[in-house]
Amino acid sequence: MLVIEDDADIALGIRTVLDRSGFDVTTASDGREGLRVFHNERPDVVVLDVGLPQMDGWTVLERIRELSKVPVLMLTAHGREADKVRGLRGGADDYLTKPFGNAELVARLQALLRRQHVGDPLPEVFDDGRVQVNFVSHAVLVDDVPVELTPTEFRLLAALVRHRGQVLSSVKLLELAWSDPFGVGADRVKYSVMRLRRKLGTKAGEDSVIEAVRGFGYRYRSRPA
Repeated sequence: MLVIEDDADIALGIRTVLDRSGFDVTTASDGREGLRVFHNERPDVVVLDVGLPQMDGWTVLERIRELSKVPVLMLTAHGREADKVRGLRGGADDYLTKPFGNAELVARLQALLRRQHVGDPLPEVFDDGRVQVNFVSHAVLVDDVPVELTPTEFRLLAALVRHRGQVLSSVKLLELAWSDPFGVGADRVKYSVMRLRRKLGTKAGEDSVIEAVRGFGYRYRSRPA
């Protein structure tokens, strides 16, 4: 997720709230920097302030829409209807007026992410340059080396990479990866993740592509090869 906000205090507050909610957040303090980060990181959703220095939020939104349909949530200090209409007509997906509640911000972003994936065709292959998952043949490669996974481990990995960057709770992973989610407990997820990490080549002391987010669950985070 990319947050483009020039007010350092507001940006820090947003980042803190989103970090605690399990989002993977990058920030930028002006429009030009925001576009550079957008091009480099290809975020799943953008939080975009209207009143930015150097390049305002309207222009940034226009540039983003030339390249991508990524969900954009606009932030503004004004609640004028004309501003909201301008943003929505320019391609924004949602709008929040400052000051706003933390819970509302999180809820709106979660809704945008859910809406983004509804109806999208599922890709046959996931490949981040390090881990490759073929959803049709159930083949998994790590650094081009085949990895043997059990059916449950494959479903677990598939769930994580399909929702990469998002935190999935143990309950959600039980629902997605186990054929009988009510017959096993949350501890099963913990131990299955440990085995999956080892099979993906994570050594002792290394950060895994499968990250544990304390109190929330797990997420898949691609890392450079």
